[in-house]
Amino acid sequence: MTKDVADVIRERRSIRRFTSDEIPDATLSRLLEAACLAPSAGNRQPWFFYVVKNRGRRQDLAEAAFGQKFLAEAPVVIVICAEPARSAARYGERGSELYCLQDTAAAAQNLMLMAEGLGLATCWVGAFDEAAVRKVLDMPRGYRPVVMVPVGYSNLAEAPQAPPRRPLAEVVKIVDSAKTHRNKARNSQGSR
Repeated sequence: MTKDVADVIRERRSIRRFTSDEIPDATLSRLLEAACLAPSAGNRQPWFFYVVKNRGRRQDLAEAAFGQKFLAEAPVVIVICAEPARSAARYGERGSELYCLQDTAAAAQNLMLMAEGLGLATCWVGAFDEAAVRKVLDMPRGYRPVVMVPVGYSNLAEAPQAPPRRPLAEVVKIVDSAKTHRNKARNSQGSR
Protein backbone atom coordinates (compact mmCIF):
# COMPACT_ATOMS: atom_id res chain seq x y z
CA MET A 1 0.00 0.00 0.00
CA THR A 2 1.27 3.46 -0.80
CA LYS A 3 0.98 6.65 1.21
CA ASP A 4 -1.06 9.72 0.35
CA VAL A 5 0.78 11.82 -2.26
CA ALA A 6 0.88 14.93 -0.02
CA ASP A 7 2.50 12.87 2.75
CA VAL A 8 4.98 11.36 0.30
CA ILE A 9 6.06 14.81 -0.90
CA ARG A 10 6.46 16.07 2.68
CA GLU A 11 8.27 12.98 3.96
CA ARG A 12 10.71 12.30 1.12
CA ARG A 13 14.32 12.88 2.14
CA SER A 14 17.71 12.30 0.56
CA ILE A 15 18.97 9.13 2.24
CA ARG A 16 22.56 7.98 1.89
CA ARG A 17 22.61 4.97 4.22
CA PHE A 18 20.97 1.75 3.09
CA THR A 19 20.50 -1.80 4.33
CA SER A 20 21.70 -4.60 2.07
CA ASP A 21 18.16 -5.98 1.71
CA GLU A 22 17.28 -6.68 -1.90
CA ILE A 23 14.39 -4.92 -3.59
CA PRO A 24 11.86 -7.26 -5.20
CA ASP A 25 11.66 -7.06 -8.98
CA ALA A 26 7.93 -6.32 -8.76
CA THR A 27 8.71 -3.26 -6.64
CA LEU A 28 11.36 -2.09 -9.10
CA SER A 29 8.81 -2.47 -11.89
CA ARG A 30 6.39 -0.22 -9.98
CA LEU A 31 9.11 2.43 -9.65
CA LEU A 32 9.92 2.29 -13.35
CA GLU A 33 6.27 2.36 -14.36
CA ALA A 34 5.78 5.48 -12.23
CA ALA A 35 8.79 7.08 -13.91
CA CYS A 36 7.36 6.32 -17.34
CA LEU A 37 4.08 8.03 -16.42
CA ALA A 38 5.86 11.39 -16.15
CA PRO A 39 4.79 14.14 -18.51
CA SER A 40 7.00 14.83 -21.50
CA ALA A 41 7.01 17.46 -24.24
CA GLY A 42 4.97 16.17 -27.17
CA ASN A 43 4.77 12.80 -25.36
CA ARG A 44 8.24 12.03 -26.76
CA GLN A 45 9.20 10.09 -23.58
CA PRO A 46 12.93 10.72 -24.10
CA TRP A 47 14.17 8.56 -21.26
CA PHE A 48 15.99 5.31 -20.71
CA PHE A 49 16.70 3.56 -17.38
CA TYR A 50 19.67 1.43 -16.35
CA VAL A 51 18.83 -0.65 -13.28
CA VAL A 52 22.21 -1.51 -11.79
CA LYS A 53 22.19 -4.38 -9.29
CA ASN A 54 25.74 -5.63 -9.80
CA ARG A 55 27.92 -4.56 -6.86
CA GLY A 56 31.05 -4.05 -8.96
CA ARG A 57 29.19 -1.79 -11.38
CA ARG A 58 27.67 0.14 -8.46
CA GLN A 59 31.19 0.65 -7.09
CA ASP A 60 32.30 1.90 -10.50
CA LEU A 61 29.36 4.32 -10.53
CA ALA A 62 30.36 5.55 -7.05
CA GLU A 63 33.83 6.29 -8.41
CA ALA A 64 32.33 8.05 -11.43
CA ALA A 65 30.34 10.13 -8.92
CA PHE A 66 33.53 11.50 -7.36
CA GLY A 67 33.68 8.89 -4.59
CA GLN A 68 30.09 9.01 -3.33
CA LYS A 69 30.38 5.57 -1.73
CA PHE A 70 26.74 5.26 -0.73
CA LEU A 71 25.95 4.51 -4.39
CA ALA A 72 27.74 1.18 -3.99
CA GLU A 73 26.00 0.48 -0.67
CA ALA A 74 22.46 0.75 -2.06
CA PRO A 75 21.19 -2.57 -3.45
CA VAL A 76 20.14 -0.84 -6.68
CA VAL A 77 21.18 2.28 -8.55
CA ILE A 78 18.90 3.52 -11.30
CA VAL A 79 20.69 5.66 -13.87
CA ILE A 80 18.15 7.80 -15.66
CA CYS A 81 19.22 8.91 -19.11
CA ALA A 82 17.86 11.39 -21.60
CA GLU A 83 17.68 10.60 -25.28
CA PRO A 84 18.12 14.09 -26.79
CA ALA A 85 17.51 12.98 -30.40
CA ARG A 86 14.03 11.74 -29.50
CA SER A 87 13.04 15.26 -28.38
CA ALA A 88 15.01 16.97 -31.13
CA ALA A 89 13.09 15.04 -33.79
CA ARG A 90 10.07 17.17 -32.96
CA TYR A 91 11.48 20.27 -31.25
CA GLY A 92 14.93 20.75 -32.71
CA GLU A 93 17.64 22.28 -30.54
CA ARG A 94 15.25 23.29 -27.75
CA GLY A 95 14.14 19.66 -27.53
CA SER A 96 17.67 18.29 -27.35
CA GLU A 97 19.03 20.98 -25.03
CA LEU A 98 16.09 21.51 -22.66
CA TYR A 99 12.92 19.46 -23.07
CA CYS A 100 14.60 16.06 -22.81
CA LEU A 101 16.28 17.14 -19.55
CA GLN A 102 13.04 18.52 -18.10
CA ASP A 103 11.20 15.35 -19.07
CA THR A 104 13.88 13.11 -17.59
CA ALA A 105 13.85 15.12 -14.35
CA ALA A 106 10.08 14.65 -14.13
CA ALA A 107 10.55 10.89 -14.57
CA ALA A 108 13.17 10.87 -11.80
CA GLN A 109 10.86 12.75 -9.45
CA ASN A 110 8.01 10.31 -10.13
CA LEU A 111 10.34 7.39 -9.42
CA MET A 112 11.57 8.91 -6.16
CA LEU A 113 8.07 9.76 -4.93
CA MET A 114 6.82 6.25 -5.72
CA ALA A 115 9.82 4.85 -3.83
CA GLU A 116 8.93 6.95 -0.78
CA GLY A 117 5.33 5.80 -1.03
CA LEU A 118 6.50 2.17 -1.01
CA GLY A 119 8.75 2.68 2.02
CA LEU A 120 12.01 2.89 0.09
CA ALA A 121 14.76 5.47 0.42
CA THR A 122 16.42 7.36 -2.44
CA CYS A 123 18.82 10.20 -3.13
CA TRP A 124 19.14 12.42 -6.22
CA VAL A 125 22.75 12.22 -7.42
CA GLY A 126 23.64 14.68 -10.15
CA ALA A 127 27.34 15.13 -9.44
CA PHE A 128 29.17 12.66 -11.66
CA ASP A 129 31.42 12.41 -14.67
CA GLU A 130 29.07 11.69 -17.58
CA ALA A 131 31.76 10.08 -19.72
CA ALA A 132 32.75 7.75 -16.88
CA VAL A 133 29.13 6.70 -16.30
CA ARG A 134 28.71 6.05 -20.03
CA LYS A 135 31.81 3.85 -19.95
CA VAL A 136 30.72 1.89 -16.85
CA LEU A 137 27.38 1.06 -18.46
CA ASP A 138 28.67 0.70 -22.05
CA MET A 139 26.03 3.28 -22.95
CA PRO A 140 25.13 3.97 -26.59
CA ARG A 141 26.18 7.34 -27.96
CA GLY A 142 22.62 8.74 -28.09
CA TYR A 143 21.97 8.53 -24.34
CA ARG A 144 22.94 11.17 -21.79
CA PRO A 145 23.02 10.20 -18.09
CA VAL A 146 21.13 12.89 -16.18
CA VAL A 147 20.66 11.54 -12.67
CA MET A 148 21.61 8.48 -10.64
CA VAL A 149 19.15 7.34 -7.98
CA PRO A 150 20.32 4.84 -5.38
CA VAL A 151 17.32 2.89 -4.09
CA GLY A 152 17.07 0.78 -0.97
CA TYR A 153 15.70 0.50 2.52
CA SER A 154 16.95 3.18 4.88
CA ASN A 155 19.60 2.17 7.41
CA LEU A 156 18.69 5.12 9.63
CA ALA A 157 16.67 4.78 12.82
CA GLU A 158 14.56 7.72 11.67
CA ALA A 159 14.41 10.03 8.70
CA PRO A 160 16.44 13.22 8.95
CA GLN A 161 14.64 16.49 9.57
CA ALA A 162 13.55 18.38 6.48
CA PRO A 163 15.96 21.14 5.55
CA PRO A 164 14.47 24.63 5.74
CA ARG A 165 12.65 25.82 2.66
CA ARG A 166 12.35 29.35 1.39
CA PRO A 167 8.98 30.88 2.31
CA LEU A 168 6.37 31.13 -0.44
CA ALA A 169 6.40 34.93 -0.19
CA GLU A 170 10.02 34.82 -1.31
CA VAL A 171 9.56 32.52 -4.30
CA VAL A 172 6.04 33.23 -5.61
CA LYS A 173 4.51 36.15 -7.48
CA ILE A 174 0.85 35.90 -8.36
CA VAL A 175 -0.10 37.63 -11.58
CA ASP A 176 -3.86 37.91 -11.70
CA SER A 177 -4.34 40.48 -14.44
CA ALA A 178 -2.51 42.05 -17.35
CA LYS A 179 -2.83 45.47 -15.71
CA THR A 180 -0.69 44.48 -12.72
CA HIS A 181 2.40 43.98 -14.84
CA ARG A 182 1.89 47.04 -17.03
CA ASN A 183 1.20 49.31 -14.07
CA LYS A 184 4.34 48.24 -12.31
CA ALA A 185 6.36 48.71 -15.50
CA ARG A 186 4.97 52.24 -15.89
CA ASN A 187 5.71 53.05 -12.26
CA SER A 188 9.30 51.93 -12.57
CA GLN A 189 9.78 53.92 -15.78
CA GLY A 190 8.32 57.05 -14.20
CA SER A 191 10.70 56.92 -11.27
CA ARG A 192 13.85 57.18 -13.36
